[in-house]
Amino acid sequence: MDTRTRVFRTTEDLHDLVGAFEATTLPYGEWTHAAHLAVALWYLVWYGPDEALQHMRAGLRRYNAAHANEPMRVGYHETITRFWMWVVRQHVRHTPLEGSLAELANGLVAACTDRDLPLKYYSRERLMSDAARAAWLEPDLTTLAETQRPT
Repeated sequence: MDTRTRVFRTTEDLHDLVGAFEATTLPYGEWTHAAHLAVALWYLVWYGPDEALQHMRAGLRRYNAAHANEPMRVGYHETITRFWMWVVRQHVRHTPLEGSLAELANGLVAACTDRDLPLKYYSRERLMSDAARAAWLEPDLTTLAETQRPT
């Protein structure tokens, strides 16, 4: 299975990913953009938006601490975390829930291949600022509406 374009065959695949992430045993090279999205989706489905964000924050901080010596590690970023949680929530809102959770995750990953999506909403300077890393900052280019589908 290519971890950059992870394809989830079953809900158990997602469960295993979340378990390895939470235990910090997921190899750092497998903690990809797709894996981030899938874990965010899992938390959103199981816990709802507010609690999902808390789980994601705690999990990312724990995982980052466990992999502190990895090359290219950049650390926790509050604004990016909350932005992607919004993207996942909007995807779920706008997607017919007709298949399995694995199919929903695959659709999310396929729809969100653009890792630069936050830069359609934020200037690079604002998004990469220390303030945005530490706390939520509203976008300065485009607003995040609850009914808006990320593009």
